[in-house]
Amino acid sequence: MKLLFVHQNMPGQYREMIQWLAAQGGHELVFLTQRKDPPNIPGVTTIRYRPHHVPAKDAYGLSKVWEEATGAGFGAAMAARRLEREEGFKPDIVLGHTGWGELLFFKQIWPDVPILGFFECFYLTEGGPVGFDPQDQVTDHTPFLLHARNAVPFANIQIVDQGTTPTLWQRDTFPASFHDRMYVCHDGIRTDQLLHNRKAKLGLGRLGRDLTRDDEIFTYIARNMEHTRGFHIFMRALPEIQKHRPNARVLILGGNDASYGKKSGHHGGLRGEMEEEVGHLIDWDRVHFLGHVPYSRFCDVINLSRCHIYLTMPFVLSWSLLEAMSMQATVVASDVPPVREAVTHGETGLLVDFFDHKALADQVIDVLANPRAHAHLGPAARASVVDRYDFLTRCLPEHIRQINALVPSSRRIAI
Repeated sequence: MKLLFVHQNMPGQYREMIQWLAAQGGHELVFLTQRKDPPNIPGVTTIRYRPHHVPAKDAYGLSKVWEEATGAGFGAAMAARRLEREEGFKPDIVLGHTGWGELLFFKQIWPDVPILGFFECFYLTEGGPVGFDPQDQVTDHTPFLLHARNAVPFANIQIVDQGTTPTLWQRDTFPASFHDRMYVCHDGIRTDQLLHNRKAKLGLGRLGRDLTRDDEIFTYIARNMEHTRGFHIFMRALPEIQKHRPNARVLILGGNDASYGKKSGHHGGLRGEMEEEVGHLIDWDRVHFLGHVPYSRFCDVINLSRCHIYLTMPFVLSWSLLEAMSMQATVVASDVPPVREAVTHGETGLLVDFFDHKALADQVIDVLANPRAHAHLGPAARASVVDRYDFLTRCLPEHIRQINALVPSSRRIAI
Protein backbone atom coordinates (compact mmCIF):
# COMPACT_ATOMS: atom_id res chain seq x y z
CA MET A 1 0.00 0.00 0.00
CA LYS A 2 1.06 3.60 -0.57
CA LEU A 3 0.62 5.64 2.61
CA LEU A 4 1.22 9.35 3.09
CA PHE A 5 1.64 10.57 6.68
CA VAL A 6 1.27 14.27 7.43
CA HIS A 7 2.43 15.76 10.74
CA GLN A 8 4.32 19.00 11.30
CA ASN A 9 6.49 17.36 13.97
CA MET A 10 7.37 13.94 12.52
CA PRO A 11 6.66 11.26 13.69
CA GLY A 12 4.25 12.61 16.32
CA GLN A 13 1.49 10.18 17.20
CA TYR A 14 2.56 7.90 14.33
CA ARG A 15 5.81 6.90 16.02
CA GLU A 16 4.94 3.24 16.50
CA MET A 17 2.79 2.74 13.40
CA ILE A 18 5.26 4.13 10.89
CA GLN A 19 8.06 1.99 12.29
CA TRP A 20 5.87 -1.13 12.28
CA LEU A 21 4.80 -0.56 8.66
CA ALA A 22 8.38 0.06 7.59
CA ALA A 23 9.51 -3.15 9.29
CA GLN A 24 6.82 -5.16 7.50
CA GLY A 25 8.14 -4.17 4.09
CA GLY A 26 6.10 -4.06 0.90
CA HIS A 27 4.63 -0.61 1.55
CA GLU A 28 5.59 2.73 0.04
CA LEU A 29 5.75 5.15 2.95
CA VAL A 30 6.12 8.91 2.64
CA PHE A 31 6.09 11.39 5.53
CA LEU A 32 5.33 15.07 4.96
CA THR A 33 6.51 17.33 7.78
CA GLN A 34 7.69 20.81 8.74
CA ARG A 35 10.27 19.43 11.15
CA LYS A 36 13.78 20.71 10.38
CA ASP A 37 15.56 17.69 11.86
CA PRO A 38 13.21 14.77 11.13
CA PRO A 39 14.33 11.33 12.33
CA ASN A 40 15.74 8.92 9.78
CA ILE A 41 13.36 5.94 9.67
CA PRO A 42 14.60 3.22 7.30
CA GLY A 43 12.01 2.51 4.62
CA VAL A 44 10.35 5.93 4.98
CA THR A 45 10.81 8.83 2.53
CA THR A 46 10.71 12.12 4.39
CA ILE A 47 9.72 15.33 2.63
CA ARG A 48 9.84 18.72 4.31
CA TYR A 49 7.39 21.44 3.41
CA ARG A 50 7.10 25.06 4.43
CA PRO A 51 3.90 26.92 5.22
CA HIS A 52 2.84 29.05 2.28
CA HIS A 53 1.98 31.89 4.64
CA VAL A 54 2.54 32.79 8.30
CA PRO A 55 0.36 35.44 9.96
CA ALA A 56 1.90 38.58 11.39
CA LYS A 57 2.44 38.73 15.13
CA ASP A 58 -0.21 41.44 15.40
CA ALA A 59 -2.75 39.62 13.19
CA TYR A 60 -6.38 39.84 14.25
CA GLY A 61 -6.80 37.43 17.17
CA LEU A 62 -10.07 35.84 16.07
CA SER A 63 -8.69 34.82 12.67
CA LYS A 64 -4.98 34.36 13.39
CA VAL A 65 -5.14 30.59 14.01
CA TRP A 66 -7.24 30.06 10.88
CA GLU A 67 -4.80 32.20 8.87
CA GLU A 68 -1.92 30.09 10.16
CA ALA A 69 -3.80 26.85 9.44
CA THR A 70 -4.60 27.79 5.84
CA GLY A 71 -0.98 28.80 5.30
CA ALA A 72 0.18 25.41 6.56
CA GLY A 73 -2.54 23.62 4.62
CA PHE A 74 -1.71 25.27 1.32
CA GLY A 75 2.00 24.65 1.81
CA ALA A 76 1.34 20.95 2.52
CA ALA A 77 -1.03 20.67 -0.44
CA MET A 78 1.52 22.20 -2.83
CA ALA A 79 4.13 19.76 -1.56
CA ALA A 80 1.70 16.90 -2.18
CA ARG A 81 1.07 18.15 -5.74
CA ARG A 82 4.82 18.28 -6.42
CA LEU A 83 5.16 14.79 -4.99
CA GLU A 84 2.74 13.44 -7.57
CA ARG A 85 4.01 15.48 -10.52
CA GLU A 86 7.72 14.99 -9.90
CA GLU A 87 7.85 11.59 -8.22
CA GLY A 88 4.67 9.98 -9.53
CA PHE A 89 3.49 9.26 -5.99
CA LYS A 90 -0.24 9.16 -5.33
CA PRO A 91 -1.18 7.60 -1.98
CA ASP A 92 -3.87 5.01 -1.37
CA ILE A 93 -4.61 6.81 1.91
CA VAL A 94 -3.52 9.91 3.81
CA LEU A 95 -3.07 9.82 7.58
CA GLY A 96 -2.51 13.13 9.31
CA HIS A 97 -2.98 15.37 12.31
CA THR A 98 -5.89 17.78 11.94
CA GLY A 99 -4.78 20.36 14.50
CA TRP A 100 -2.59 22.65 12.38
CA GLY A 101 -4.54 22.73 9.13
CA GLU A 102 -2.16 20.56 7.12
CA LEU A 103 -4.99 18.43 5.69
CA LEU A 104 -7.30 21.28 4.74
CA PHE A 105 -6.72 21.19 0.97
CA PHE A 106 -5.82 17.56 0.29
CA LYS A 107 -9.21 16.82 -1.29
CA GLN A 108 -8.40 19.55 -3.81
CA ILE A 109 -5.29 17.56 -4.76
CA TRP A 110 -6.73 14.02 -4.54
CA PRO A 111 -10.56 14.04 -4.30
CA ASP A 112 -10.70 10.23 -4.41
CA VAL A 113 -7.99 9.50 -1.80
CA PRO A 114 -9.39 8.74 1.67
CA ILE A 115 -8.14 10.72 4.65
CA LEU A 116 -7.92 9.35 8.19
CA GLY A 117 -7.49 12.35 10.49
CA PHE A 118 -6.11 12.44 14.02
CA PHE A 119 -8.19 14.73 16.27
CA GLU A 120 -6.31 15.76 19.40
CA CYS A 121 -7.85 18.86 20.91
CA PHE A 122 -11.06 20.89 20.89
CA TYR A 123 -10.81 24.17 22.77
CA LEU A 124 -13.21 24.39 25.69
CA THR A 125 -14.18 27.27 27.94
CA GLU A 126 -15.03 24.73 30.66
CA GLY A 127 -13.67 21.26 31.32
CA GLY A 128 -10.24 21.79 29.82
CA PRO A 129 -7.06 23.55 30.97
CA VAL A 130 -8.31 27.07 30.25
CA GLY A 131 -9.85 28.48 33.42
CA PHE A 132 -9.03 25.33 35.41
CA ASP A 133 -6.66 27.26 37.64
CA PRO A 134 -8.57 30.08 39.40
CA GLN A 135 -5.41 32.20 39.21
CA ASP A 136 -5.42 32.09 35.42
CA GLN A 137 -6.61 35.33 33.90
CA VAL A 138 -9.67 34.54 31.78
CA THR A 139 -11.20 37.62 30.16
CA ASP A 140 -14.57 38.25 28.58
CA HIS A 141 -12.88 37.67 25.23
CA THR A 142 -11.50 34.21 26.07
CA PRO A 143 -14.59 32.21 24.97
CA PHE A 144 -14.57 33.96 21.59
CA LEU A 145 -10.84 33.38 21.06
CA LEU A 146 -11.13 29.70 22.00
CA HIS A 147 -14.12 29.10 19.76
CA ALA A 148 -12.37 30.85 16.87
CA ARG A 149 -9.56 28.30 17.18
CA ASN A 150 -12.13 25.55 16.67
CA ALA A 151 -12.61 26.66 13.07
CA VAL A 152 -9.78 24.22 12.26
CA PRO A 153 -11.39 21.04 13.67
CA PHE A 154 -14.81 22.13 12.35
CA ALA A 155 -13.35 22.35 8.84
CA ASN A 156 -11.42 19.10 9.18
CA ILE A 157 -14.37 16.96 10.30
CA GLN A 158 -15.94 17.75 6.91
CA ILE A 159 -12.75 16.82 5.04
CA VAL A 160 -11.74 13.51 6.60
CA ASP A 161 -13.34 10.21 5.64
CA GLN A 162 -12.72 8.93 9.17
CA GLY A 163 -11.38 10.46 12.35
CA THR A 164 -9.59 9.02 15.34
CA THR A 165 -8.80 10.24 18.84
CA PRO A 166 -6.76 8.50 21.56
CA THR A 167 -9.05 8.61 24.62
CA LEU A 168 -12.70 8.87 25.54
CA TRP A 169 -12.00 12.12 27.39
CA GLN A 170 -10.54 13.65 24.23
CA ARG A 171 -13.48 12.45 22.14
CA ASP A 172 -15.91 13.97 24.58
CA THR A 173 -14.28 17.39 24.36
CA PHE A 174 -15.47 17.49 20.74
CA PRO A 175 -19.12 18.24 19.93
CA ALA A 176 -21.47 15.27 19.74
CA SER A 177 -21.82 15.89 16.00
CA PHE A 178 -18.20 14.75 15.58
CA HIS A 179 -18.58 11.42 17.38
CA ASP A 180 -20.09 9.37 14.55
CA ARG A 181 -17.07 10.27 12.40
CA MET A 182 -14.49 9.31 15.05
CA TYR A 183 -13.29 6.09 16.63
CA VAL A 184 -11.43 5.99 19.94
CA CYS A 185 -8.11 4.17 19.98
CA HIS A 186 -4.81 5.15 21.57
CA ASP A 187 -1.63 5.51 19.52
CA GLY A 188 -0.31 2.50 21.41
CA ILE A 189 2.43 1.71 23.93
CA ARG A 190 5.13 -0.87 23.27
CA THR A 191 4.60 -2.77 26.49
CA ASP A 192 6.70 -5.63 25.08
CA GLN A 193 9.70 -3.29 25.25
CA LEU A 194 8.76 -1.20 28.29
CA LEU A 195 9.50 -3.74 31.01
CA HIS A 196 10.34 -3.49 34.70
CA ASN A 197 14.09 -3.71 35.24
CA ARG A 198 15.31 -4.03 38.81
CA LYS A 199 18.92 -3.92 37.59
CA ALA A 200 18.59 -0.43 36.11
CA LYS A 201 21.25 2.07 37.07
CA LEU A 202 22.03 5.66 36.22
CA GLY A 203 25.30 7.53 36.46
CA LEU A 204 25.19 11.06 37.85
CA GLY A 205 28.47 12.90 37.49
CA ARG A 206 28.27 15.00 40.62
CA LEU A 207 27.69 11.90 42.80
CA GLY A 208 30.63 9.98 41.43
CA ARG A 209 28.62 6.75 41.45
CA ASP A 210 25.62 5.06 39.86
CA LEU A 211 22.13 5.31 41.27
CA THR A 212 20.42 1.93 41.69
CA ARG A 213 17.19 0.54 43.11
CA ASP A 214 18.88 0.64 46.52
CA ASP A 215 18.62 4.43 46.43
CA GLU A 216 15.40 6.16 47.43
CA ILE A 217 14.41 7.82 44.17
CA PHE A 218 11.23 9.61 43.17
CA THR A 219 10.61 11.22 39.80
CA TYR A 220 8.76 13.96 37.94
CA ILE A 221 8.62 13.99 34.13
CA ALA A 222 7.04 16.34 31.59
CA ARG A 223 8.01 17.57 28.14
CA ASN A 224 8.46 21.00 29.72
CA MET A 225 8.25 22.40 33.22
CA GLU A 226 4.97 24.28 32.88
CA HIS A 227 1.69 25.05 34.62
CA THR A 228 -0.39 22.69 32.48
CA ARG A 229 1.72 19.76 33.68
CA GLY A 230 1.71 20.93 37.31
CA PHE A 231 5.39 21.74 37.74
CA HIS A 232 4.53 24.54 40.17
CA ILE A 233 2.49 22.13 42.31
CA PHE A 234 5.33 19.60 42.33
CA MET A 235 7.85 22.24 43.40
CA ARG A 236 5.61 23.40 46.26
CA ALA A 237 5.37 19.81 47.48
CA LEU A 238 9.11 19.18 47.25
CA PRO A 239 10.25 20.80 50.54
CA GLU A 240 7.78 18.73 52.58
CA ILE A 241 8.82 15.51 50.85
CA GLN A 242 12.47 16.24 51.49
CA LYS A 243 11.80 17.12 55.12
CA HIS A 244 10.23 13.73 55.85
CA ARG A 245 12.46 11.65 53.55
CA PRO A 246 16.00 12.90 54.24
CA ASN A 247 17.65 10.27 52.02
CA ALA A 248 15.36 10.67 49.01
CA ARG A 249 16.59 12.07 45.71
CA VAL A 250 14.35 13.42 42.96
CA LEU A 251 15.12 13.05 39.25
CA ILE A 252 13.37 15.61 37.04
CA LEU A 253 13.10 15.25 33.27
CA GLY A 254 11.91 18.00 30.94
CA GLY A 255 12.80 21.28 29.33
CA ASN A 256 12.39 24.79 30.67
CA ASP A 257 9.81 26.06 28.20
CA ALA A 258 6.02 25.78 27.85
CA SER A 259 4.47 23.39 25.34
CA TYR A 260 0.91 24.13 26.42
CA GLY A 261 -0.84 27.07 28.00
CA LYS A 262 0.67 30.25 29.32
CA LYS A 263 4.39 30.83 29.76
CA SER A 264 5.89 32.14 32.95
CA GLY A 265 6.83 35.79 32.87
CA HIS A 266 10.01 35.02 34.83
CA HIS A 267 13.28 35.32 32.89
CA GLY A 268 14.18 31.82 34.11
CA GLY A 269 10.85 30.33 33.08
CA LEU A 270 8.58 28.55 35.52
CA ARG A 271 11.59 26.73 36.97
CA GLY A 272 13.20 30.06 37.82
CA GLU A 273 9.93 31.37 39.20
CA MET A 274 9.50 28.37 41.51
CA GLU A 275 13.13 28.39 42.61
CA GLU A 276 12.56 31.98 43.68
CA GLU A 277 9.39 31.00 45.56
CA VAL A 278 10.48 27.85 47.39
CA GLY A 279 14.18 27.46 46.64
CA HIS A 280 15.26 28.48 50.14
CA LEU A 281 13.32 25.48 51.52
CA ILE A 282 14.89 22.89 49.19
CA ASP A 283 18.00 20.75 49.64
CA TRP A 284 19.42 21.18 46.14
CA ASP A 285 22.05 18.49 46.66
CA ARG A 286 19.22 15.95 46.37
CA VAL A 287 17.54 17.50 43.34
CA HIS A 288 18.69 16.48 39.85
CA PHE A 289 17.42 18.28 36.74
CA LEU A 290 18.34 16.02 33.81
CA GLY A 291 16.66 17.96 30.99
CA HIS A 292 15.66 16.04 27.85
CA VAL A 293 17.29 12.62 27.73
CA PRO A 294 17.48 9.70 25.27
CA TYR A 295 14.62 7.22 25.49
CA SER A 296 16.78 4.51 27.06
CA ARG A 297 17.80 6.91 29.84
CA PHE A 298 14.15 7.82 30.40
CA CYS A 299 13.45 4.11 30.91
CA ASP A 300 16.32 3.85 33.40
CA VAL A 301 14.94 6.81 35.34
CA ILE A 302 11.49 5.24 35.58
CA ASN A 303 12.90 1.87 36.60
CA LEU A 304 14.87 3.50 39.42
CA SER A 305 11.82 5.34 40.70
CA ARG A 306 10.05 4.20 43.86
CA CYS A 307 7.37 6.82 43.24
CA HIS A 308 6.61 8.55 39.95
CA ILE A 309 4.71 11.84 40.03
CA TYR A 310 2.48 12.68 37.06
CA LEU A 311 0.59 15.96 37.17
CA THR A 312 -1.65 17.52 34.58
CA MET A 313 -4.60 19.83 34.23
CA PRO A 314 -7.53 18.34 32.25
CA PHE A 315 -5.62 17.92 29.02
CA VAL A 316 -4.17 15.39 26.59
CA LEU A 317 -2.79 12.39 28.46
CA SER A 318 1.00 12.09 28.26
CA TRP A 319 2.61 8.99 26.79
CA SER A 320 5.03 9.10 29.73
CA LEU A 321 2.28 8.16 32.20
CA LEU A 322 1.33 5.00 30.31
CA GLU A 323 4.98 4.17 29.65
CA ALA A 324 5.75 4.49 33.37
CA MET A 325 2.79 2.27 34.20
CA SER A 326 4.02 -0.32 31.69
CA MET A 327 7.33 -0.39 33.60
CA GLN A 328 5.40 -1.02 36.84
CA ALA A 329 5.97 2.42 38.34
CA THR A 330 4.06 3.32 41.48
CA VAL A 331 2.30 6.43 40.20
CA VAL A 332 0.94 9.39 42.15
CA ALA A 333 -1.08 11.50 39.74
CA SER A 334 -3.52 14.39 39.62
CA ASP A 335 -7.17 13.50 40.06
CA VAL A 336 -8.58 14.88 36.80
CA PRO A 337 -10.84 13.18 34.20
CA PRO A 338 -8.22 12.23 31.57
CA VAL A 339 -6.02 10.64 34.27
CA ARG A 340 -8.96 8.81 35.85
CA GLU A 341 -9.54 7.16 32.48
CA ALA A 342 -6.12 5.48 32.78
CA VAL A 343 -5.57 5.24 36.55
CA THR A 344 -7.93 3.79 39.16
CA HIS A 345 -7.15 5.13 42.62
CA GLY A 346 -5.87 2.45 44.97
CA GLU A 347 -5.77 -0.18 42.21
CA THR A 348 -3.36 0.98 39.49
CA GLY A 349 -2.09 4.18 41.06
CA LEU A 350 -2.87 6.92 43.54
CA LEU A 351 -4.72 10.16 42.77
CA VAL A 352 -4.59 13.51 44.54
CA ASP A 353 -6.21 16.90 44.01
CA PHE A 354 -4.20 18.81 41.41
CA PHE A 355 -3.95 21.98 43.48
CA ASP A 356 -3.28 20.38 46.89
CA HIS A 357 0.51 20.27 47.11
CA LYS A 358 0.26 19.19 50.77
CA ALA A 359 -1.82 16.13 49.78
CA LEU A 360 0.67 15.39 46.99
CA ALA A 361 3.57 15.54 49.44
CA ASP A 362 1.77 13.35 51.97
CA GLN A 363 0.99 10.71 49.37
CA VAL A 364 4.54 10.61 48.00
CA ILE A 365 5.96 10.43 51.52
CA ASP A 366 3.68 7.50 52.31
CA VAL A 367 4.74 5.61 49.17
CA LEU A 368 8.42 6.17 49.91
CA ALA A 369 8.03 5.22 53.58
CA ASN A 370 5.86 2.15 52.99
CA PRO A 371 6.86 0.57 49.67
CA ARG A 372 5.46 -2.86 50.57
CA ALA A 373 2.01 -1.43 51.23
CA HIS A 374 1.96 -0.10 47.67
CA ALA A 375 3.80 -2.95 45.94
CA HIS A 376 0.61 -4.16 44.23
CA LEU A 377 0.11 -0.93 42.28
CA GLY A 378 2.95 -1.30 39.78
CA PRO A 379 2.10 -4.81 38.52
CA ALA A 380 -1.60 -3.89 38.35
CA ALA A 381 -0.74 -0.73 36.40
CA ARG A 382 1.22 -2.74 33.87
CA ALA A 383 -1.56 -5.30 33.48
CA SER A 384 -4.04 -2.48 32.81
CA VAL A 385 -1.84 -0.82 30.19
CA VAL A 386 -1.14 -4.13 28.45
CA ASP A 387 -4.87 -4.82 28.30
CA ARG A 388 -6.00 -1.38 27.14
CA TYR A 389 -3.11 0.44 25.46
CA ASP A 390 -0.67 -2.16 24.10
CA PHE A 391 0.38 -1.24 20.57
CA LEU A 392 0.80 -4.69 19.03
CA THR A 393 -2.19 -6.51 20.50
CA ARG A 394 -4.77 -3.78 21.09
CA CYS A 395 -4.15 -0.52 19.23
CA LEU A 396 -2.44 -1.57 15.99
CA PRO A 397 -5.14 -4.09 14.98
CA GLU A 398 -7.86 -1.46 15.42
CA HIS A 399 -5.99 1.21 13.46
CA ILE A 400 -5.25 -1.24 10.63
CA ARG A 401 -8.90 -2.32 10.59
CA GLN A 402 -9.97 1.30 10.19
CA ILE A 403 -7.40 1.93 7.43
CA ASN A 404 -8.46 -1.20 5.56
CA ALA A 405 -12.10 -0.14 5.70
CA LEU A 406 -11.22 2.96 3.65
CA VAL A 407 -9.23 1.34 0.81
CA PRO A 408 -9.99 -1.28 -1.87
CA SER A 409 -9.62 -4.89 -0.74
CA SER A 410 -6.61 -5.36 -3.03
CA ARG A 411 -4.74 -2.66 -1.12
CA ARG A 412 -5.43 -3.76 2.43
CA ILE A 413 -2.70 -4.26 5.03
CA ALA A 414 -2.23 -7.77 6.37
CA ILE A 415 -1.92 -8.22 10.11
